[in-house]
Formats: sequence, structure tokens, C-alpha cells
Amino acid sequence: MPSPAIPAPPRLPIEDSYFELLADTLESLDLPARGQFLQRYFRAIAHLDLRESQSVEVWDEMLVRRRELSDLLGRRVSLKTALTDVLSSSGYLRVPILIEYDELKRLELDAVTDPLTGLHNRRLFAEIFEKELNRARRYGQPLGLVTLDLHRFKEVNDKHGHPRGDDVLRAAAATLKKALRTSDSAFRIGGDEFALLLPHTDSAQALALSRRVPTVFAEMLQPLQLEVTVGMDHGVAIFPQDAEQADQLIRVADERLYLLKHANHSKTTNGSDWTKTPSVPEGPAAPVPERVAPAPQPISIETRRAPEKTEATIEAAASATSAAISGDLAPAPRVFAVQRKAERVSMTGTNAYAVLGDLGARRARVLDLGFGGVAMELDSLEDLPENLLAVLHVPILPPVRVNLKPVWRQQTGHGGFRVGCAFVS
Repeated sequence: MPSPAIPAPPRLPIEDSYFELLADTLESLDLPARGQFLQRYFRAIAHLDLRESQSVEVWDEMLVRRRELSDLLGRRVSLKTALTDVLSSSGYLRVPILIEYDELKRLELDAVTDPLTGLHNRRLFAEIFEKELNRARRYGQPLGLVTLDLHRFKEVNDKHGHPRGDDVLRAAAATLKKALRTSDSAFRIGGDEFALLLPHTDSAQALALSRRVPTVFAEMLQPLQLEVTVGMDHGVAIFPQDAEQADQLIRVADERLYLLKHANHSKTTNGSDWTKTPSVPEGPAAPVPERVAPAPQPISIETRRAPEKTEATIEAAASATSAAISGDLAPAPRVFAVQRKAERVSMTGTNAYAVLGDLGARRARVLDLGFGGVAMELDSLEDLPENLLAVLHVPILPPVRVNLKPVWRQQTGHGGFRVGCAFVS
């Protein structure tokens, strides 16, 4: 029990107590283990890349410097003070700057965080993606990448202003945070572009998450009371089944995002948002109907026309093509055409197919998919109706039920038939 006449030594600050505990622990370690620990420790606290032997020398010199300073000042000097003196005098800290630890961590966090949404930024996305890929390769685990962007986001800025657009971006970020597991990571990699990294996630799990996100996003947007229906499209790529390198996985995910975006845009075009597409008149006296007319018209995706051709020229070409089709594909009295708004996405090399008819007894191979329609390959044109129901099965996307109108055909080199069909609402 200390004597009442002798004051108790002052209690050490938390930082100094930590250093004292660290010093006691290192004394019990053998030299190789001490060198490994100190090498990582100096890299963490001072961003120094020292060899293990150098790290041990710096630590031992710090202990000696502490004794010297304590003897010189006649009082106990903290290990933190001695370490700062050694690092600065040795030249390891060329421009010594004193900064609070909390302030340093805040600066580091700001450097990798998007200020608007609070998500990680593109810089950190590249770093974490490589680390997760290396971990997935090492342990033979799948890694899911999901790229997302907002559908009709520009219309929000145009109609409601950029502050409301910022609200939509924050709602998207909140959606991603709510939908993810603790092991997942979300990033804002562009204006309205986002990305998710999903460790230990296969294709089915990534798709399930991706389909859940738009539902949560719609709920998040309800308080904003927007006049524009904003959606969230996604593309999924899985390591290693889709690709093994980061840039390849990003390209696959972006291609699938592009495919889904334009499939959704086609549904919007043929649905309630666009009630009528511009049509070509049957005769010279027939007026071109306005876009506000009630019934939508089919859109051809296989017009094969140059952008500068007129609508009358397009209709003449479509009529000539329809006349060449056999009686099973009688020319429709009115086939309307618009210039394709996006290139077709090739399904070559995939298992994409379409189940035709109400009973689903017939299948066709899907060759490509684009704005307003799909191209398929059939063995024969027998019993092919003028309008048919089909269910499209395309990789990564859920099965899509559509109404199709065949508008042209071409015989292939191996005896089959390539048939271009327009989506009809």
C-alpha cells in the first residue's frame, strides 16, 4: 500500500498506456515475429515501407531515446514522444506534420467516399475489386459484380430540377445499403451509375438481389412524389464463369445492363407511357396520326434502311419484303417503322431461345434482341401465324412474355429461316 506522504504517479493517457502495453508484448516475442509485426505497424501508422530488420532497429532506437530523454528531463517521457523524435530525426518523416488521429481517419475516408450519397467512390471500387478478385481466386469462391444505372433519371433533372435529382441519387444509395449484406460493397462510379461487389455470390444469388433492388428503390422514391417513373436497371457478371479479369467482368456486366435497359425501354414504348408511335400513312391522303392516339402500333426492327431515307421509302421496302414471304406470312395491311434507336444485341454463343405459342410446343433460337423486336431462327415457317405469343429466355434476364408480329424472313444457308419480329403491345 503506497504511503500517504508519497503522491501516486499520474495516470497515463490512453495512447501512452497502449504504447506501454505494446512494448511489454513485443519483449515476449522472438525476433522474426517482432520484425513482422513492427513492419506492418510502421506501415499503418506512418506509411513507411521498411524492412523487418529496419523496423526492429527503429523500435530499439526509440527505447534508447526514451531513456535518454527521461534522464535529461528528469521525468518519464512517453514512448509516443520518443518514437516521434526518432522518426523525424532519422529522416523517415521528411515533413513531420502533427495531426489528430480522428482527423486523419476522416481525411482518408473523404478521399474514398462520394460526398453526395455516402457510398464508396470509383477510386475505391477499383482497389476493392482487385482485392476481392484475388481472394476469390485464392479460395476458389465465386464473386458477383452488379452494375446499375437509373432509367429516366435525366427527365427528373429536367422536370424537377437538380436538387430533386440529388434526392433520387441519395434514395438509390439508401436502397443499395438496405439491400446488401455486411460482406457486400456498394459504389457510385459515375453520375447515375452504381456498382455492387458480392463476395461468395453465384449467379442465382446475384440475380435474386438485383431483382429485389428495384422494388426497394420504388418504395424509397414514393415520398419524393415524382412525376417521372424512375427505374433501376442492372447487369450481372460472375467470376469465374463469365470472365476472370476485372475489365472483362465489367464489360460483361455492362453489356447485360445495356440489354436489360433496352428491353425495359421497349416495354415502356409499347405500354402505357407511349400510347402511339408515329406511323406511315397507307395512302397519300391519309394523315400521320399524332402520338396521343390511343392504340399502339407494331414497330419493325428490321427495316434495313439508311437513316436518311424517308418514311414513304421505308414503307415501300417493307411492303416488298412482306410480299415475298409465303402465304403463311401474309403481308399486314399496316406495318409501321421507326429508325432503330439502339443497335441490336447479338445472342450468338448463348443459349437464348423463345418458346412459341400458347402451348409452348415449338421453340426457336434467339439470334439477337433490340429496340422494338427480336430476330429468331426456325427450322420451317409452317404453321407460323401472323401474330404469336412467345416467352423469351435470355441469359441473366428473367423469362419475358411478349406478343410478336413477324415482319420479314430470310432463308439461311443451312435450310432454316431467320424471322424478324416486332413487339406488339
